[in-house]
Amino acid sequence: MAGVDGEVRLAVKGPLTQLSILDALEAAYPMLSGTIRDQVTKQRRPFLRFFACGEDLSHEPPDAPLPDAVASGAEPFLIIGAIAGG
Repeated sequence: MAGVDGEVRLAVKGPLTQLSILDALEAAYPMLSGTIRDQVTKQRRPFLRFFACGEDLSHEPPDAPLPDAVASGAEPFLIIGAIAGG
């Protein structure tokens, strides 16, 4: 949808949180607005997970600070679509 291949690097203002990353991502790629989180409630869409530093951060508060390794660029913040089925 966004027409990118590979990693996306963002300049995020303020504290680095899930919210600030998603705000910056949607500002840079407006076509993604509403696909990762609900446009009104800002809640993560079902079947999407957030990971950083080998940990699942999907159920962490969206305004909680992310690990320093993500802020420094040493580790990525990953948005992964879950695969369900049988």
